[in-house]
Amino acid sequence: MLNALEVFTTVVVGVMVGVEFSVAFVINRILDALPGDSGQLGRAHGGRMLGAVMPFWYIGSLVLVAVWAIAGWHHHGTGLVVTAATLLILSVIMSLLLLVPINNQGKTWTPENRPEDWKEQMNRWDRLHYVRVAVIIAAFALLAAALA
Repeated sequence: MLNALEVFTTVVVGVMVGVEFSVAFVINRILDALPGDSGQLGRAHGGRMLGAVMPFWYIGSLVLVAVWAIAGWHHHGTGLVVTAATLLILSVIMSLLLLVPINNQGKTWTPENRPEDWKEQMNRWDRLHYVRVAVIIAAFALLAAALA
């Protein structure tokens, strides 16, 4: 049963990492290259859509990793799992304190109501998101190593 939990948890975290990596290095670059207001409208829609899903995914991933750490406390790789959990906690804290406030504003913007500095705010969100992606990639790598 522990093996199934380990694999399931690693897959859930891995898919989350893939989505966030795609947002950072594919989706946002596509949106930024669109003409006119299309990119800003796309980011607002993405902020609403992913903003509704990702909190459950981040917290759910953290809960799965915590259960893995507890259930496998005396097994090989527990230190890696605990470290991965710590990184996921960091990613949640980063999200709540740094990224979500920007996202909550950006998802309501239209070309008519967006602030003058909307591009700077999106660039700040992107930079913070790159750091968060690096953190969750590290967590995923630790979980994969713990499986070995």
